[in-house]
Amino acid sequence: MSTTCPERFQARPDPIHRSRSPQAGFTLVSMLFILVVLAVLGAAMAKFSMRQQLGSSSELAAAKAMQAAIAGLEWASFQLLRNPPPPAAAPACFGKTSIALPGGLSDFVVTVSCSLSSSSDGGDNFNFYQITATACNAPSAGACPSTAPLNPSYVERQLSRRLVR
Repeated sequence: MSTTCPERFQARPDPIHRSRSPQAGFTLVSMLFILVVLAVLGAAMAKFSMRQQLGSSSELAAAKAMQAAIAGLEWASFQLLRNPPPPAAAPACFGKTSIALPGGLSDFVVTVSCSLSSSSDGGDNFNFYQITATACNAPSAGACPSTAPLNPSYVERQLSRRLVR
């Protein structure tokens, strides 16, 4: 072979700079992967945020229900201890009473019930009152506790108090 032969000096393909066709589309695949990951993260953050808001509103409703039940106990205590004022004879128990509350507790109804037992010690007679206040935000037929199928936002609190007069 001669040194002037054109075959010998032909350019050979460089192994480092080969054709880019095997890598074509890699950027598209990686971008799709990143978009899918970002979409999943966004959905997870939205769900987490929604759960946080539901939890906060549920805690607020529970605190309001507790305040409503306390208000029911206070109303019943007044009815039994101060109405009529002592030294008048102790009143009989009132019937089951439902109270719609005003203001910030207007979403709640309190149902207050009373039971009476009497006892004497020596010459003194005592009346023992057991009062129970049940507050809820979805009463059935205007009274708590609800007998309807419960929804996730239903809140109920029940408190009891024993009084002597």
